[in-house]
Amino acid sequence: MSTHAAAQAHAGHDQHGSGHDHHAHSSWWRTYVFSTDHKTIGIQYTITALCFLAFGFGLMLIMRWQLAYPSDPIPLIGGLLGKSLVESGVLTGQGYNALGAMHGTIMVFMAIVPLAVGGFGNYVVPLMVGAQDMAFPRLNMASYWVFLPGGLIMLASFFMPGGPAASGWTSYPPLSNIATMGQTAWLIGMIFLITSSLLGSVNFIVTIVQLRAPGLSMFRLPFFVWAQFVTAFLLLLAFPPLEAAGVLQLMDRVAGTSFFMPQGLVVSQKLHEAVGGGSPLLWQHLFWFLAHPEVYVLILPALGIVSEVIAANTRKPLWGYKSLVYAALFLGFMSFIVWAHHMFMTGMGTTLSTFFQITTMIISIPSVIVLTALIISYHGASIRYSVPMLFATAFLPMFAIGGLTGLPLGLTASDIHLHDTYYVIGHFHYVVAPGTIFAMFAGIYHWFPKVTGRMMNRTLGLIHFWFSFIFINGVFMPMFFMGMAGALRRQYDPEAQLHAETVQGLSRMVSYSAWCLAAVQIPFVINFFRSIWSGQPASQNPWQATTLEWAAPSPPPHGNFAQVPTVHCGPYEYSVPGERRDFCPQFEAREA
Repeated sequence: MSTHAAAQAHAGHDQHGSGHDHHAHSSWWRTYVFSTDHKTIGIQYTITALCFLAFGFGLMLIMRWQLAYPSDPIPLIGGLLGKSLVESGVLTGQGYNALGAMHGTIMVFMAIVPLAVGGFGNYVVPLMVGAQDMAFPRLNMASYWVFLPGGLIMLASFFMPGGPAASGWTSYPPLSNIATMGQTAWLIGMIFLITSSLLGSVNFIVTIVQLRAPGLSMFRLPFFVWAQFVTAFLLLLAFPPLEAAGVLQLMDRVAGTSFFMPQGLVVSQKLHEAVGGGSPLLWQHLFWFLAHPEVYVLILPALGIVSEVIAANTRKPLWGYKSLVYAALFLGFMSFIVWAHHMFMTGMGTTLSTFFQITTMIISIPSVIVLTALIISYHGASIRYSVPMLFATAFLPMFAIGGLTGLPLGLTASDIHLHDTYYVIGHFHYVVAPGTIFAMFAGIYHWFPKVTGRMMNRTLGLIHFWFSFIFINGVFMPMFFMGMAGALRRQYDPEAQLHAETVQGLSRMVSYSAWCLAAVQIPFVINFFRSIWSGQPASQNPWQATTLEWAAPSPPPHGNFAQVPTVHCGPYEYSVPGERRDFCPQFEAREA
């Protein structure tokens, strides 16, 4: 089916099956709760993911208190956390492990990925390709209503005997196989979350391939759509091994199997009875086969958001658009053959470790291409430093720091010394915190007028950006020095660290910065909710951007467009010589 025919068929389906009239007479529950409209589902994902993000951030703040003041009761909430986490208001070692495991799980699987893909992807991709909805609206609704119970099951583990999962966000056996009931809830919740991502990924691929507007060839797609397209393939191909592994580990816990339990294991001075000789390393292979592509599931949508913001605010085309696309495709392919660089400490042979060192160095090349192209896009530009542009600009050096500090971890010789230290925490978080989360903020400020028809307050936005930029570097930059000094992550007693006095001084600096970072999110929350009702009204295209979502009214109605738009040019036709304006939208034919 041609893209034109597919778009027309989809438009006809909308008018006869789920179009404007049908939507207008739907109940409140069908319109706002169990909705099949991609925009409502995108908003549901966004709000839910932001709530999970705040909760996961809160867990980290509690952990930072323990690391800054290890013997002092946690103020305000210490008595509310339960005996499984605290004693006399002081976080226990088991409690610290539990908060660490849940912080990582929540931030990756329940916050950033649902926000980047479920939120931004669901809302923006159909608008950008000129579709009236996702290809499978009911499947789209199902993906959210599988995601939400999965997250709630995870959170319910806090109220179970023994507390939540405490085996790390990686759930390594054999520890995870003999852990408390919370680990079972972790596995069940993870199966729900993975299923949600699989349902969504199929929908994205079919929508982008089949429902593009007339004239919208693949190389006229905005880079954001390409990023979501590659991300959907990563989810579709990498998540099934982890879902299978999760089911197998669940069977180890509840059905007495031993897929990951070795024989001869002594637990609490008793020989653990295992049916057969399971392999803990098998779990690591299955987990990291997902979890390294997962890094690019986090970063590719962020790169897509940043590219849209940069193009709109530099008023010139993205430099090397095709290079960006080919780099994203190559990045997606290579992400499947680097997973074992997380496993150098398992004692793999030199031949195998050399192979994974080489592929890890190779995968840095497309990342450098994307970063270089975005930076060169600033050259000769008339830059408009809006709030989303500030976040997008800050993303570039933060992501670069995250990438460069990852290179020593891809080499066996240096990784052996840095593995399981704070250096790894600093590296990973520079990619996903001042990196990906800054890109998410850029996207929220950029598309907020499209979603609500109102602008966010610039002054509050500037306060949010500058203080966040300062304090987030205060959180993660000291971790590199702590790691090189030998400070181990996952160790709840800072006094047991190597060079404890030096490390403790940096650790307190990190904690103060983290608490200040939490405080400066308050202007964002106020700005977000106040602007929904009383923000300055926005025009249909307030940034004077060129991509198709700006052809729809703000906010778009059910069905998005009065008629399917026709695409006349590429996605970044800015400052074209001879044109009367400095932007040529894809949806407007040029004057002869």
